Amino acid sequence: MKSLYYILFFVIFSSVYFFVICQNIPSPRREQASTLVGTRLYIFGGIISSTINSNEVWYLELSNSFNISTPPWRSDVAMPVGYRLGTSCLSPINNSTVFLIGGRTWIANTNSYSYTSSVYMFDSKTSQWTTPTINNFNSSFATRNEMQAVIDNNGKIFVFSGINHGNDDITTTAYNDMSILDITTMIWSTQTQSQSVLVSADYTATLLPSGLIVYIGGRSSSVLILNNMSQVPIFDTKSYTWSTKSASGSTIASRIHHSAVLTQDGNIIIYGGSTDDSTGNVANVFSDIVVLNTNSWAWTVPSVSGISAPPLTQHSAALYKNYMIIAFGAISASNLYTNNIYILDIQNYTWVTTYNIPTTTSQAKQTQNIGNSPTSQVNQTNNQANNNSSILYVGIGIGAGVVILAAVLFIIGFFIYKNRHKEEYVATPGDDHMREKHAPTVYKHVI
Repeated sequence: MKSLYYILFFVIFSSVYFFVICQNIPSPRREQASTLVGTRLYIFGGIISSTINSNEVWYLELSNSFNISTPPWRSDVAMPVGYRLGTSCLSPINNSTVFLIGGRTWIANTNSYSYTSSVYMFDSKTSQWTTPTINNFNSSFATRNEMQAVIDNNGKIFVFSGINHGNDDITTTAYNDMSILDITTMIWSTQTQSQSVLVSADYTATLLPSGLIVYIGGRSSSVLILNNMSQVPIFDTKSYTWSTKSASGSTIASRIHHSAVLTQDGNIIIYGGSTDDSTGNVANVFSDIVVLNTNSWAWTVPSVSGISAPPLTQHSAALYKNYMIIAFGAISASNLYTNNIYILDIQNYTWVTTYNIPTTTSQAKQTQNIGNSPTSQVNQTNNQANNNSSILYVGIGIGAGVVILAAVLFIIGFFIYKNRHKEEYVATPGDDHMREKHAPTVYKHVI
């Protein structure tokens, strides 16, 4: 009997732990791609260790308030390949399809290189992966990585430069071209740029509402030659021409692998980044917040309060409402990875530990630019659909847990009932008290 009660206690305790306490948390990583889709910040792949290149897909649900110590991470259908150092962007046509462009691909969760495609499509509504057929694809783009894409409102993806490490992961080839993929026709085109445009990798690309792409930071083909932050290359997606803006104001240290997000008032907020040594290893990691005003083209360094995020590089970042959400990355020159998230309130430049749903009812769209991923726009209708889906998933999970718990309790109760009714208590003559003996039940027919 006691063993049955122990089992009952264990089942109840385990159920409470599983459905209430236990969290599904992704492993620490860096070099992942990321895209904001409605209220979900998606994370694709990343390197978990020197021998594991992840094919996992996770998303952080931003539809409800939470503390950064217990972020609401949820997993989705895995990628067909291990993936890192690529870029991603959200289709403005349906606001649900994510395009992953370039990057290094591997046999999932291994260190074995495996090239299969330069473009993957992920349908966030159905959680399905497909490989599109692309016309006029430029074969030199194969295995291109360490660049960033943006997509305009017409569905054209722009990817500048990048490098190609090749199958041996050592041989490096740098490029100086602009690759353009029209997702409405799946036609690829390539524009070779003049030599006055810097060959660049590990930069950030931010698309302004005017159609200008702002390229900040990055490096040439050499890990030691970093681009000057006061000279900002600009590409016009309407005229397909280049120009350079001289940025005044504060002097900002050159860097690679930083993140950039665009605010509604035209400010590009830069966080973190790093520099490399001559061997390509991280030498210095930044933890500063700097801001480029694209109206005055001036750099400023705002005063930031709160418990600051650590130095972070090769991370992901997104702007949602009034919060800059920062996730994962390497937090030191020793390449120590993290799976923590950090949140900056951009209204007063304060690091916060709690993400609160803004009370504003504004339906205005926000332009997003996410770490190693592109600019995208938030669609309010899609937000509501994602919220409803999230509520549905939670309801299904809780319902399933209740059903399972009820079934287990029923089975245990049934066995207890059966055990008790197998015992009959028979009085033995001569005893002062009733002595318990187990005996089969005897029925007598009385006339």
